[in-house]
Amino acid sequence: MKIKKINFRKPRNFNAPLKQKRVRVVKVPRNFKIKKEGLKKGIFIIPSLFTCGNLSLGIISITCSINGDFIKAAWFLIGALACDIIDGRIARMTKTTSDFGMQLDSLSDLVSFGVAPAIMMYMLVLENMELIGIAIAVLFVICTALRLARFNVLSQSGEMHKHFVGLPTPASAGLIISFVLSYQLLIREEYSSRYKAIPALMDLMPEFLDIMPVVMVVLSFLMVSNIPYMSFKKMKLTRVRTIELLVIVIVLIILIVVYPQNSIFIIFSVYAVSGLLFYIPRMIMERKNRHGTVAPEKAETNDV
Repeated sequence: MKIKKINFRKPRNFNAPLKQKRVRVVKVPRNFKIKKEGLKKGIFIIPSLFTCGNLSLGIISITCSINGDFIKAAWFLIGALACDIIDGRIARMTKTTSDFGMQLDSLSDLVSFGVAPAIMMYMLVLENMELIGIAIAVLFVICTALRLARFNVLSQSGEMHKHFVGLPTPASAGLIISFVLSYQLLIREEYSSRYKAIPALMDLMPEFLDIMPVVMVVLSFLMVSNIPYMSFKKMKLTRVRTIELLVIVIVLIILIVVYPQNSIFIIFSVYAVSGLLFYIPRMIMERKNRHGTVAPEKAETNDV
């Protein structure tokens, strides 16, 4: 019979000093920089071309507004909106978002969706209001710049939300652009003969013209507010959707084809109001919940 030899480990003396391991010190050169994940540095040609197209169309629109051709000015800004959507989509799809592209996009948006709509509305509506009209136009441009600056700060800090914080500048400009296109259907017969219009909406256009200075002020404050607005940037069309959504998209496409100016005006108006419709009830509910939690605490203190 074989007897196995059992080796017992010597108990560790915890009072004994620990052996210090040698640490290798590596000298780091002064010019060495740690790479941070986030926006890339450099110029990417394809997205930047569309961004420059956005800027160019905005400048052309300004010249058309000064010459009094508001229809061309508005359609050029519609083209700027399309370029703004395309350059962002291309940058995200090809993963070519960069610091340079973000700054160039903001500067282009300031011209196309801040300065150009303000000049167009000043030449069409605000000029008769003298100093008040100038103040409203300047306020709109300043709030556009503040909205874009806040967006850049949030993007660089990595504090991004699933929704937009404040009304996006293309949406505020889109409401003004679509109003001008719809209003021109009312006052220019040669233009209205080429496009169809919704009669009920066209009857309200004179009233909309009177309140447009107030609308511009409201849009300015909505841009710099903290009201959340739905974002469509990360919406993937390849995902499975409901049949109701498909029907809604088809109806919207048909309306835009049949009534392009009026449909775009309705879409931008509904989007601008949607933030308030969701934000105000939520604020009321939060205040009720706060009062509901404070009231029991006061009752407990009174019982003591």
